[in-house]
Amino acid sequence: MTPSPSAGADAPRTGFRPTHVVPPEGLPAREGPGSGPATDPLDPFLPVQLLSRRGEWAQVLCSNGWSAWVDGRMLVAVPQPPPAGRGPVARTEDPRPLLDRCAEALARYRSAADELAAGRADGEAFRRATRGLRVGVVLDGESAWLYDESSARWMYGDGTRLAVYAAPAPVTDVPHPPTRVVGSGADFGGGADR
Repeated sequence: MTPSPSAGADAPRTGFRPTHVVPPEGLPAREGPGSGPATDPLDPFLPVQLLSRRGEWAQVLCSNGWSAWVDGRMLVAVPQPPPAGRGPVARTEDPRPLLDRCAEALARYRSAADELAAGRADGEAFRRATRGLRVGVVLDGESAWLYDESSARWMYGDGTRLAVYAAPAPVTDVPHPPTRVVGSGADFGGGADR
């Protein structure tokens, strides 16, 4: 990926607002649209900001200021603006259990990374310790988007409740179009594309 001209490679970008999330399988990336040189792939569930489009290609910006071109059809849109004030999108849930599961998965990953960095574990032990861990979290002030691995769906939270926002199967009782994978035909609840 190439650093954005307005931010250093390791510096957080001021005003970064994720518009999309990388799909669960990650995403190949290029320096330019189409046939540009390949770069490191984007990690699964990485929040990114859409900068521009050229056909099916999308230029995205990561929170650290790095940008790349990806197949824009595969990006999962983050709700913009969050559904504040519209009531629950679907059934209401207490956010704390999902927050606890996210914290536990992150703590397990951190512990395995510490063991690897300290030389007390090798790469294979690290892979075994982290196998099956999956967490997706986007925090923006009081708004939170959390990935619920147990049901393979994204939840939106405002601190007091969680509501289904993107799910692999249609969600009933949704008062407005939910998120879809842009252009792939994979419906995340029956919403309109774009």
